[in-house]
Amino acid sequence: MVRGRCFGGLLLAGAAILAGFGGHPLRAGIPENALANGRPPKAGAAAAQPGQGATETAIPEFVEARRLLQLGKSDEAIALLQDLEQKQPATKGLSHELGAAYYRKGDYANAIAALKKALAENPSDNEAVQLLGLSYYLSQRPAEAIPELERVQTWYASANVDAAYILGICYIQTKDYAKARAAFAKMFDVPPDSASSYLFTARMLLRQDFGSVAEEYGRKAVALDPKLPLAHQLLGELYLYESRIDDAIAEFKKELEVNPGNAAGYYKLADAYSRAQKFDEAERLLQRSVWLDPTATGPYILLGKVLEKKGEAQLAVRALQRALAMEPNNPVPHHLLGQAYRDLGKNEDADRELKIAADLEQGQSAKP
Repeated sequence: MVRGRCFGGLLLAGAAILAGFGGHPLRAGIPENALANGRPPKAGAAAAQPGQGATETAIPEFVEARRLLQLGKSDEAIALLQDLEQKQPATKGLSHELGAAYYRKGDYANAIAALKKALAENPSDNEAVQLLGLSYYLSQRPAEAIPELERVQTWYASANVDAAYILGICYIQTKDYAKARAAFAKMFDVPPDSASSYLFTARMLLRQDFGSVAEEYGRKAVALDPKLPLAHQLLGELYLYESRIDDAIAEFKKELEVNPGNAAGYYKLADAYSRAQKFDEAERLLQRSVWLDPTATGPYILLGKVLEKKGEAQLAVRALQRALAMEPNNPVPHHLLGQAYRDLGKNEDADRELKIAADLEQGQSAKP
């Protein structure tokens, strides 16, 4: 699965890239897996930021507010700054600090109001522009985010990756696909009209659930470079999601002709064959995937499922136990292992695994 909403990933319009940035909200470089916890990038670090001078940085309330933000105490930081606002409303840089604190809290409406005020006071406050663009973006207002993020791109000529990604997503959401492609080309340092730029944009389009445009861009990538690795695989993933099994199989086969050492390609082709109930072909391909990459859990899980369907429950147990050794908190292999144990008449073991799977699923559902 590869899409944001429908392909099972995250993506409140790319919030996945945002979480996990430390310090400056739009520093160059992305730690992957950037979006694990869904929180926005940190803002308001103790050091002076672009557009802020040493005088504002030295204000004790600002220093303390930033310390509180670093400790995750955004409400306390905001209360401190609001108290300062009541006592000394003309304090230089106060709107900036409040905007950064509201942003860190995830209160984007108040962040937008404060950051707009900060920019009215100091139009050269680069960080306020960045945070304002991000606040619009995270408020699902991409059209308003674009002008601010375009300004960020102007300042950071050396391809600020974070800004390029978010700007590209905003272009997708406003259906300006050509500009999205240019943003992603800049992000990956490839020519905007290259096959690679179309492939990268197609991948982002899939994540945003723009399947028809993603197919068009994937086809364009293949037309420009028929031997471009992962282009056929992307199309295969799209077709597999749309239950176009024969089309998916054809694309995955083409991918393996271009890229025969691609372990994921064998796994995805096996997935397509398993959905077509061609379990022998699927098993053969999964063995190849495992040989090429024994660290991936997906092939072991699918192998367990395929072997159970073939009536080889004992072999299925071994494959699923291997998957669980690598990923013990994944409910899927626990559930499949319960089914395999049931086939073997090991009802106590089956009940244990099915309960673990149910508990893990419930725990995942309970997470915000």
